[in-house]
Amino acid sequence: MSGDIERPDGIGMNNHNQDTKRTEERTASPAIESVELPNQVKLPYVEQGDPSGVPVLLLHGFADSWRSFERVLPHLPESIRAFALTQRGHGDASRPAAGYRVHDFAADLVAFMDVLQLEAAVVAGHSMGSSVAQRFAIDYPERILGLVLISSRATLRDRPGVREFWDSTVSKLTDPIDPDFVREFAESTFAQPVPHAFFETTVQESLKVPARVWRAAFEGGLEDDFSGELDKIKAPTLIVWGDQDATCPRSDQEALAALTGSRLVVYPGAGHALHCEEPDRFASDLAAFIEDLGEGGGNAVD
Repeated sequence: MSGDIERPDGIGMNNHNQDTKRTEERTASPAIESVELPNQVKLPYVEQGDPSGVPVLLLHGFADSWRSFERVLPHLPESIRAFALTQRGHGDASRPAAGYRVHDFAADLVAFMDVLQLEAAVVAGHSMGSSVAQRFAIDYPERILGLVLISSRATLRDRPGVREFWDSTVSKLTDPIDPDFVREFAESTFAQPVPHAFFETTVQESLKVPARVWRAAFEGGLEDDFSGELDKIKAPTLIVWGDQDATCPRSDQEALAALTGSRLVVYPGAGHALHCEEPDRFASDLAAFIEDLGEGGGNAVD
């Protein structure tokens, strides 16, 4: 059964009021670790939570890094064993000459799980990361406990605006990337204010991505289309979307919400990077989804 919930600010936070002080105190930056995959790609990641807790893999979007979830991590309960990782070509990860299609990122993810001996996990992805999460759910159904899609879509092929952005701008990028371009790109993902320091970190992380990776990953996103394979996704799915998202319209969310066992949650006033804008709310919804999985529920959010 699918459905959607539109939540005004503040609703759904009562269960976490008692943890407010603990959350505010968990502000120290987590230790950044690194893992080398069998293909020799090195991926930085941070890990927190109970080692025996439910594994949750957090996948950032295009030109971002693990720091996309930096504001979310302090709000997650200790029962969640969270891994926020930086994908190939991004941040401080390895930058191989090729391999920037969605299936390449998904193959890295399963290799990451193998190295860390994670049999199965909840996979939560934002934007490009949500495409990786969908591909992972299709190709490795036995390795996924649940799917969380943030600001997602199944294809970009039908977006003339995105194709125009590729033709006019991204396909022509060269090093060094213009910081003003990166700043404008980052600003376009937000509809609500975020802390200045966090925004500046976002810009600096994007500036680490070389022009060839911008081009390869963006073009890969344009070419990949698995809208005809969505029926292969059987994992319980939480779809989270901000109604001010200028990149992924409501129609995309409705298409994804047709998945069996899915639920769409709408954040009024939020933009494409809703988890950065409202990290406490997103963490609450993610925790509720995972708790429901443990209880064997078929719907992501009640």
